[in-house]
Amino acid sequence: MIYKVYYQEIPGEVPVRERTSSMYVEANAEREVRAKLADKNVNIEFIQVLSEEHLEYEQKNEDYQVEQY
Repeated sequence: MIYKVYYQEIPGEVPVRERTSSMYVEANAEREVRAKLADKNVNIEFIQVLSEEHLEYEQKNEDYQVEQY
């Protein structure tokens, strides 16, 4: 499954919508996503599993890239 992770670059900072970034991670469960990102030192805001339709939409974006861990 592909998960879209919304995060803040600075872990101690209060989440601000304009500074929210996102990345895509392949994993079997949300817990696995968190484990893969544990050493990345970011503030994870939200993790969303992508349905097939949503994934197709996201793949059309030129910035789409699944992170490798």
